[in-house]
Amino acid sequence: MRHRSDDNQQTIIDAAEQAFCSVLKLSQVGGGCPDLLLGRKWKHGPQNILVEVKAEDGELTPDQVRFHREWRGQKAIIRSVDDLLALLKS
Repeated sequence: MRHRSDDNQQTIIDAAEQAFCSVLKLSQVGGGCPDLLLGRKWKHGPQNILVEVKAEDGELTPDQVRFHREWRGQKAIIRSVDDLLALLKS
């Protein structure tokens, strides 16, 4: 099955790298796994967060809903660079 990335994904990757994040693309993993893994030094030290990139009107697939429900670690859904910047400030 071929994975289609949302049109805003590269813009968000570029913004994350400019904000000193390490970025690993995971969109080919499948099974509802989020699109990106971001690593950054947050307020409380280095942390990783899984990020699902969605278009402004995009919805999670059933596999993505299941993944987000079951994943115990940090995760986020972002739709814009503004969402990314808010996440990085938290």
